[in-house]
Amino acid sequence: MKKGFYTIIAAQFVSSVADNALLIAAIALLFAMRAANWVTPLLQIFFTASYVLLAPFVGAFADALQKRHVMFTANAAKAIGCAMMIAGVHPIVAYGVVGFGAAAYSPAKYGILTELLPAERLVAANAWLESATVLSTIAGTALGGALVSAYVEHAIAGMHLPLILHAPQFAMFAVMSVYGLAALINIGIPDTGARYPNRLREPGRLLTDFLQCFNTLWVDKLAQIPLAVTTLMWGGAVTLQLLVLKWAAVNLGLTLSKAALMQGATGIGIALGAAAAAAWVPLARSLRVLPVGVWAGLVTAAMAFYGKGLFPASAGAHLGSAFVPLYVLLAYPLMIGLGGLAGFFVVPMNALLQHRGATLVTAGHSIAVQNFNQNIAVLLMLGAYALLLAAKMPVQWIIVAFGAFVCAMIWLVKRHGDATARHLDIAAMIDE
Repeated sequence: MKKGFYTIIAAQFVSSVADNALLIAAIALLFAMRAANWVTPLLQIFFTASYVLLAPFVGAFADALQKRHVMFTANAAKAIGCAMMIAGVHPIVAYGVVGFGAAAYSPAKYGILTELLPAERLVAANAWLESATVLSTIAGTALGGALVSAYVEHAIAGMHLPLILHAPQFAMFAVMSVYGLAALINIGIPDTGARYPNRLREPGRLLTDFLQCFNTLWVDKLAQIPLAVTTLMWGGAVTLQLLVLKWAAVNLGLTLSKAALMQGATGIGIALGAAAAAAWVPLARSLRVLPVGVWAGLVTAAMAFYGKGLFPASAGAHLGSAFVPLYVLLAYPLMIGLGGLAGFFVVPMNALLQHRGATLVTAGHSIAVQNFNQNIAVLLMLGAYALLLAAKMPVQWIIVAFGAFVCAMIWLVKRHGDATARHLDIAAMIDE
């Protein structure tokens, strides 16, 4: 890998640690406020709305400046959102501000890979990036769970700190500091030398340019497949992130801090799947992973029926002074397996879309279109999840419906992908 690549990975790792810890801390803030269950999905809805609203602009922003400067600014905006929550702004509103930073960060994070590396290194680079993201998910969720634990709550109560009255607010301060560290690392990323026309000087054309790029990617016979797949899977991943927390509480009886570890187990699986994809799936054969997405949907649906009722209460193991039930111990490999399927499936799709998108349009605009589509899916899926919670539908049946939907949609995309592969020379298109 070229000089600076590992600095990008380090910056992504630290920023993503903060992202994952922030979600746990924000949910804990809602719990402290005694908000209704259906309010929790609104956190992600307000966050995701930033991606959708800013999609025509963040691609141009990422292309107009050096990517390292964009990433620095984005992490600074995320830190401001944390400060707002500490100051007492409602978590939903402040989380929306964090979303503004995240929307600007994503085109720069992925776009810089196409500037720095040749096409044949993109699957491996994405595997590195996804593995760093996954490890940061483990570290971030563990950090978030620890920061909102009863131990920290007790310690904060005796400190009498200004503006920090309980553990969730202390967690926000810690997360804000991590974002600051990520911003400092961004400064160390080298200039790739890539330059694009500055569309920010022509704001009237931004929407037109975005719509043209949107149409270009959806019309292209090759780009439309990974675009459809990543749109569906990203919407599913964000929804599943909340569903796992709810599932762990209902089916396994875990607290929020312990349920966060289940997300970490999923992250381990994604890292393993991403590494396997990097080793075994060349970019020209990336469409061959589509059946794995179908299996991911099936495993998700099956997860709904796993819980403490399947095992005797006395079955388990003593880890130190704590007794861990067998149904909790076995839930970790289940989450790792689900994450492995997702990582092996998504990484080649991301790499294919990044390369084809950079070929057809520009790196920043391609990622902005991808984010727009993905986050429309997030809004729709989270909206459906919130409505089902408000209707008091059991979480088990929400998971079944969610898994079945993902399975059916990926199967339809697979049929289309098989037909496309028969009529296109994909290897030649990648070498264009």
